[in-house]
Amino acid sequence: MAKKKLYETAIKPERAVLVGIIKPGETEEQTKEYLDELKFLVDTAGGETVHSFTQKMQRPDRATFVGTGKLEEINDYVKSEEIDIVVFDDELSPSQLRNIENELQVKVLDRSNLILDIFAKRAQTSQAKTQVELAQLQYLLPRLTRLWTHLERQKGGIGMRGPGESQIETDRRIILNKITLLKERLREIDKQNETQRKNRSQLIRVALVGYTNVGKSTIMNMISKSEVFAENKLFATLDTTVRKVVIENLPFLLSDTVGFIRKLPHHLVECFKSTLDEVREADTLIHVVDISHQNFEDQINTVNETLKELGVIDKEIITVFNKIDAYKPADVDPQEEQAPLTLADFKNSWMNKHNMPAIFISALNKENIEEFRTLLYEKVKAVHTERYPYDKLLF
Repeated sequence: MAKKKLYETAIKPERAVLVGIIKPGETEEQTKEYLDELKFLVDTAGGETVHSFTQKMQRPDRATFVGTGKLEEINDYVKSEEIDIVVFDDELSPSQLRNIENELQVKVLDRSNLILDIFAKRAQTSQAKTQVELAQLQYLLPRLTRLWTHLERQKGGIGMRGPGESQIETDRRIILNKITLLKERLREIDKQNETQRKNRSQLIRVALVGYTNVGKSTIMNMISKSEVFAENKLFATLDTTVRKVVIENLPFLLSDTVGFIRKLPHHLVECFKSTLDEVREADTLIHVVDISHQNFEDQINTVNETLKELGVIDKEIITVFNKIDAYKPADVDPQEEQAPLTLADFKNSWMNKHNMPAIFISALNKENIEEFRTLLYEKVKAVHTERYPYDKLLF
């Protein structure tokens, strides 16, 4: 019985509260949507969200992000409800992080730190682990001072000046050296990956892109008949997976890439650019959209902005609206019974007209998959015919 209780205590999730600010031009509904995504991130990291706080502000407070009054309110709740962790929906500066921790006396994370933690948990290959460690160290470097706050509790005076600063400088040199080594290791991995890509350069290449948790890995498994890890969690896939696919008599390479997300930490974008080379070098992109998500339009915009940053927005893009079985129109009362939309309804909608070429499927229920495979075949065939005009044997 004692062992069972010990085990239950060991796996008890950390209790978290979320904090976000409502900026000019944003509505309370939008902020709630952002915090819902932050809650999903906390769940993915293994935590349990208990409560959320929001504050309307022109700009974040330079000292405490939310202002002293709101921070006192959060502090009272943290103390009364025995909260373990407070998570902010924006990146905190080193001074803000230090001030908030001093006030709340619990663990404080910002959105970037939380995503880095999830990436560290999900990384499997040497490349992904190296990229995440590099991003973590780059995030940590300007925040070293908060690791040495125990020195502030020592009395000042003769003999007590400078030990914290000298220790921080030592740690900073260690981290800078480690960053240099990790960057060199990534360059070596990139050279190996480049060699692998050259070896398969004759085949047409297609890459799955999209917001995180939209069903890319499920589609990958369905099209390639392979077993790529898929889970209803954010960032279930970090490492790019490449599979050879043959539709009719036409072979091509299909790759599954890391999902995008709103406010993806800059360090992660930089570190994962090598992983996203599969996107840059692809001939065709399949932009997977979770049509059942209430904010799928915002997710489309986030992905398109990321593709612009990568310089690939002008590539051939097929938009695949996934999860049509779970779609509910935004202007319909969720309590009312309504017949599900047909494929004809989707094809006549603005979603199809604004995202040509587009296809509507349910990867989970295998709905409209043959039409998707036919469209994909035609697109790959067109690229192959243009690149190898004399290769008529396949067709």
